Amino acid sequence: MTIASTASAPVTTIDPAEAAHFGGLAAEWWDPKGSSAMLHRLNPVRLSYLRERIDAHWGLDGSGFTPLAGKSALDVGCGAGLLCEPLARLGAAVTGIDAAAENIAAAHAHALQSGLTIDYRTGGIEGLGSRRFDLVTSMEVIEHVTDPAAFVAGLAGALAEDGLLVLSTPNRTALSRLALITIGEGTGQIPKGTHDWNKFLKPDELVALIEQAGLNVVDTRGLGFSVARGFVISDDMTLDYFVTAVRG
Repeated sequence: MTIASTASAPVTTIDPAEAAHFGGLAAEWWDPKGSSAMLHRLNPVRLSYLRERIDAHWGLDGSGFTPLAGKSALDVGCGAGLLCEPLARLGAAVTGIDAAAENIAAAHAHALQSGLTIDYRTGGIEGLGSRRFDLVTSMEVIEHVTDPAAFVAGLAGALAEDGLLVLSTPNRTALSRLALITIGEGTGQIPKGTHDWNKFLKPDELVALIEQAGLNVVDTRGLGFSVARGFVISDDMTLDYFVTAVRG
């Protein structure tokens, strides 16, 4: 899930230890009861938020099955493709990049089984050169890179003129430490060593990085947890949150 990006020069923000950690989970990535079970539970909420933002940005009514038809999408830190495959089903020409070769191999294999054509690449965002995408996503990744500012600059550089950027990341709060590390990693629901609480970004910090990269933030929303419903989109950003940005 960790990825490289660029600032003014080709500088990688890949943390080799993070890449190794997530690469070691590749074999279980598509197992909803395996080490990536939490990501499987998060995915429906991610997709719900993405569909809302896609429809709002391109003026769609929400009734179509392929709102991304004719558009390109890039998922940065794609893991084994949990988000890339739904984006492809929404009609996009999808590219997924990840720092761990093991994840990309698992992503390729699963896409083949699913009958989907997705351009998967090992490495960082700087390897894309001058390519631009209508939709750029990066979910729960920025907290794993070595230089968040350079990473955001790389994401902004990959965004087309009328493009849409959507990020998600944990907030740096007492609740996120308790839920994700003390409970999540402590009970084995999340693989131990996945998170470093000190690298979590508060919403105002991430918004500042996005604005420094020349983009405008148009929406922020919380990702919360309900005992009755599981993960939900919320106005409370204490645990985790989404940020959507566009060009000028």
